[in-house]
Amino acid sequence: MTVLVALLDQIKGLFMGDAPEGAEFPAADGLLFGLACGHLIALPLVVWAVAGDSGLSGWSRAGLMLGAGLWFGQVSNPMAHELIHRGNRVLYGLGVAVYTSLLFGHHASAHRLVHHRHAASAADPNSARAGEGFYRFFLRAWVGSFERGWEAENALRARSTSGRGLHPYAVYVGGAVLALGFGFAMGGLWGVVVWALLSLHAQMQLMLSDYVQHYGLSRAVQHDGRLEPVGPRHSWNAPQWFSSAMMLNAPRHSDHHAHPARPYPALRLPAADEAPHLPWPLPAACTLALVPPLWKRMIRPHLARWKTT
Repeated sequence: MTVLVALLDQIKGLFMGDAPEGAEFPAADGLLFGLACGHLIALPLVVWAVAGDSGLSGWSRAGLMLGAGLWFGQVSNPMAHELIHRGNRVLYGLGVAVYTSLLFGHHASAHRLVHHRHAASAADPNSARAGEGFYRFFLRAWVGSFERGWEAENALRARSTSGRGLHPYAVYVGGAVLALGFGFAMGGLWGVVVWALLSLHAQMQLMLSDYVQHYGLSRAVQHDGRLEPVGPRHSWNAPQWFSSAMMLNAPRHSDHHAHPARPYPALRLPAADEAPHLPWPLPAACTLALVPPLWKRMIRPHLARWKTT
């Protein structure tokens, strides 16, 4: 999938460029809704096909698990990310459901309440430091985002003057237990293992994206001791057309941080002299990051231009 996407990214002349400023995209949320419903149907079906009495051969089960995991990681994750930024409660709930089905529900809180506020700083668990390998980052960021998201939700509830209702983390944890229960019902213990492994596969791809998109970039501390505002230079972007379309314009990361509520078709690509551009498509960069020494060596000269601290 990564090789195919990288090859398609080389085709020129099919990309129309930025959409006009202020353009409306009435079908954008419909696509997100369809992809979310498809994910919630496909995930248990894949678990049953891999762990249950589907009649597939061992090689077919392995291939299905790998391919489906790539889809959940590179399409479902960006789709859920878009949904949790929509103002509509139904769409937001769908995004939470997708993340929770992947045993990663807390990302809905940590991403909105922590990452967008503290991106490219030491206060954000999901911003990778220069020289930090992916596997160390993954463990630090997973635990850190769970804790910081919990703290942010508690602070939000403490300030709330309306009814507090059910704690979001009860939904995340309860939903994860329910998801694994579905896995057990479809394939016994193997169903639980397959569901957990598919979720881990998808989570690693999301965290790879986070790792790459802020790697080594940091916000300067101002004279008053506060961090400078998040700007275009604090996120890595990728200009390739096909991988960007496949990932719902997630590689246009600087504009997303500048306008978190902007619909994904309207996200704009900053010029290469305004914001860091990856020299490879985002899926290819994430693949390189799986080999930390290789990643660090190849990204170092590109990072040197943008590193401020």
